[in-house]
Formats: sequence, structure tokens, C-alpha cells
Amino acid sequence: MTTKPKAKKFRIRRNPASPDAGSTGETAAARPIPAPDAQSSAGAASASAQQQPTGSEQSPKAAAAAGKPPLSGQVSSARETRLETDIDAIRQEGLTGRQLRMARRVAQKHDLPATSDFDAVRLLRKKGIDPFKRANMLELVVPQNKAQPDNTPAVGQPVQLPQTVPAAKTNLPSTELSPAQRRQHEISEMQREIAGRRRRKLVLLLARLGFFVMLPTLITGYFFYAVATPMYATKSEFLVLKADGAGAVSGLLSGTQFATSQDSIAVQGYLQSKGAMLRLDDEMGFKDHFTQGWIDPIQRLDPNPTNEQAYKVYKRNVKIGYDPTEGVVRMEVSAADPEVSAEFSRRLISYAQDEVNHLSEQKRSDQVSESEAALELAENKRREAQRHLVELQQDGMVLDPEGVILSLRSQINTFEVQLQQKELELAALMDNTRPNRAKVAGVEADINRLSTVIERLNDRMTDASEGENSLANHRVQIQMAQADLATRDLMLQSALQQVESTRMEANRQVRYLTTAVAPVASEEPSYPRKFENTILAFLIFSGIYLLCSLTASILREQVSS
Repeated sequence: MTTKPKAKKFRIRRNPASPDAGSTGETAAARPIPAPDAQSSAGAASASAQQQPTGSEQSPKAAAAAGKPPLSGQVSSARETRLETDIDAIRQEGLTGRQLRMARRVAQKHDLPATSDFDAVRLLRKKGIDPFKRANMLELVVPQNKAQPDNTPAVGQPVQLPQTVPAAKTNLPSTELSPAQRRQHEISEMQREIAGRRRRKLVLLLARLGFFVMLPTLITGYFFYAVATPMYATKSEFLVLKADGAGAVSGLLSGTQFATSQDSIAVQGYLQSKGAMLRLDDEMGFKDHFTQGWIDPIQRLDPNPTNEQAYKVYKRNVKIGYDPTEGVVRMEVSAADPEVSAEFSRRLISYAQDEVNHLSEQKRSDQVSESEAALELAENKRREAQRHLVELQQDGMVLDPEGVILSLRSQINTFEVQLQQKELELAALMDNTRPNRAKVAGVEADINRLSTVIERLNDRMTDASEGENSLANHRVQIQMAQADLATRDLMLQSALQQVESTRMEANRQVRYLTTAVAPVASEEPSYPRKFENTILAFLIFSGIYLLCSLTASILREQVSS
């Protein structure tokens, strides 16, 4: 932090009427004025200034004695210079605008002739009053006492004791309070007013809480503890299982919840439907049970309720949930009587069993009926093929045309071999110079006979191979009929296998409902949960009140802004 250097201040006033002063530039006698750092320094400076004679007061003789010519002109007095110096010092203090305004008000209160805010500070300090003292600041807001007696001294003037009291006035104790007492009294009044306002707000808050929160909570608790009819809940659990299959996919999924998840969800939906409620009402009298007069009005049905009204009560008292992680269907049935509740639960489980059987029955019947229809068609086709083969065999009077043709070919081959042997024997006889005519004639006769037989067999083969009614054509038709019959046999065998596999698959499609937890009648009522419901009602009403209060506060703030 740097300190500004202190310099002496001179103020010179030139006399415009003196031409010598303006031409020569000679200055009047100047007086050094030190900067007033404090009130004591300012007083010392003023005292020295008063002791030093001014240029106007110096006589020409003194000037002549000093060896200087006398100066003419106007020089500021010590008082003016001191005022300006004090004001400059106050200006350098860096007072705020609020402090300056406060000083002017205090100066006006003390009837000081201040020409500016800084002058007001100077005058107050000169009078020994600190304008920034807290007591002086508080006195500005206190109205002046107009009932003071005439002999009361002005503010700032010392009280002269003892004082004389006029004889004409009555000597009574004063009701006026000092500023400190008056301030303390006003602060006490403000504190009492704030405490009273807080008490009123607290009382109003408690009244609102009591009316909007506690009163509804008490009514709700009274209903649950004294009016509500106890309800007995019966819990049960069951699973929808699938028959074990031999397939790879069925083997992987048969032990998981994914194998029967759709069936379990379908059973859950059916038990929660209006159809299940109507069936339970027809068999067990669901509506009659909940229309009894001793049931509380909230849970009781009208004497002649509609299906929709009964269905609302059914959904409230029959709770069914499906656990996809375990594949278990959990059911809870509530009724005013424990035995009736258990019986309702057993009936609903039987309804679920019927629904499970109905879900797989359609699929199984469709698969089996299609496979049986394919088997019947294959049997009919095979029967027709077999009948056609028999008719062909009966028309040609030959059961095996191919065998007949083979037999003819074998005979022709046999006779051709014998003919070749006879021809060789004839050639051997003819090689003699004198052949035996009898042997030669016999061999030639055998050759002729064999040739005749071979020609006859060849003619027979030719007749069997040519023509529409030939043996070869008849053989081809029989072969085609036999091939058709073989095909039909294969198709019939495949249809039989398909029927068997379909029946096995249909048996694997069967769903079974297994009861994991059997319904047992409860001995103690499960509902209503008195304490839990009362606490829940309190929280609900508190939340509603809080939301309404916040909304009202926000709207009030928006409107007021």
C-alpha cells in the first residue's frame, strides 16, 4: 500500500484592477495550508493561520522594511482555506452515498447550516457528533417529541442542573421515554407481534392438518377397525405341465417354464374372465354369498346385482398371478366365510384343469384326424391297384406271362441245341465214302422234326410278342399294375407310420395341471389389514394436502408477482 505524499496548498487571488500585478506576474503573499489529517491538525493549522497576518493586513511599512515592494490583490482568508481543506479531506475518505445522505439528515435534525453532504459531515464532527454512530442512525426513524417543555435544552446542549420549574405547571411524572427505552419498547412490540403471528399461523396449520389429514385418517381407521367385514383368504398354487417327449427340442424345453408359458397365461386369463365368474356363480352362488346383509356396505353387493357389478367384486376378491421365472400360477380367493373361500378355490382349480384339457384337445384332434384321413386314402388306393392287377391276370388267363415267355425261350434253346447236334451227326455220317443210308435218313428225319418244333415255338413267341392282346403286352400291363401295387403298399406303410407318430405326438401334447399347494380354509381373517391400511390412508391424505398446499402457494406467488 502506497501513501500519497503530502504537499502544501496555496491559493492566490489576483486583483484584476491592478495592472501591475497582471503584467509583472508577482504573486500576493501566500500562506501554506497543511492537509488536515485529523481534527487536531486542522485546529493547529487554523490557529497558526489566524496568528499570521494576511497580505491585505500588512502595512506598506512592513513591506518596505522587509525590502519588498507592497503587493496588491485579494487573498483567501484562513477560514475559507481551512473549510476547503477539511472538505477535501472528508471527500478523500471515500464515504458512500448512503452515509452522506445520513449525515445530511442528521445535520438537518440538529439545525446545522450545511451547504453540501461533505459540509454536513464537517459540521457534525466540529460539533462533536458522529453521524455514522448506530444510536444517531436509529434516532432518525423516531419522531421528535413535540410535548417537551419550554425549558428543555436543545439537542447537543448540556443540561444545567438544578433547573427551575415554573410554578404555574403541575409537577407530574413524565410519560416520555428515552430513545433507548422507546426503541426497546418498539422492538418488544415487534417481537410480540411476530410471535403472535407465528402462533396464529401454527394454529391455522394444525387446524388444516386436522381437518384435511387427521379427520379422514380417523374415519378410515374407524371403518377398518369397527365396520369392515373380515375376509378369509385361501391361497393355492398350481402348475401346467407338458408330457415328456422324445424329441431334442422338447427334451431341452420340457423342464423349463417356456414349454407351458402360453398355456399358463391362457389359464390365468380364463380364471380372471367373466366366464369363470358366471360359471362359479351358477355352481356355487357367488352373487348370493356377497349379497348377505351382514357384510359391510363397501364389500356387499346389491340384492339383484348385474354381472358387471359382480365381476368387479370378483376381480377384487380373486387374485391370480403367474410367475414366469418358475412357471407357477398363484391364486388367492377371499370370502366372508373360510369354508366358502376354500370351496371357491377348489372349483376354480377344476375350471383351470378343464381349460387346460380344452386347449390341447383341438390340436390333438386335428393332427390325429388328418393322419387317419391320409391312412384311409392310402388303403383305398392300394385296394384299387390290387383289384386292377387281379383283373389283368384274369383277362389273360395267365398268372405269370413273363414265366411263360421264359419257358418258351428255354424250350427253343433246348431244341436248337439238339438240332445242332443232329446236324453235326449228319455231317459226320456224310463224311464216309459209303454212308449208311438208314442212319442218314434217320438223322435227317430228326433234323426235320426239330426244325418243325423250333419253328412252331418261334411262331408262338412271335404271336406272344406282337399285337395288343399279345402275351408281352399283357405282361407289361401286369408289371405296371404290380409296380403300382408296390407303390401303394409303400404309401400305406408310410400312412400307418404317420398315424402312429401323430398319435404319439398328440399324447405328448397333453397338458396336465398339477396342484402344488392345495387350498386350505383359513382360521383367521386376512383382510382388512387394519394398521397398514390406516397408515396408508394417512400417507395418501398427507400427500394430497401437500400437493394442494404447494399448488396454492405457487399460484398465490404468481398472482402476487
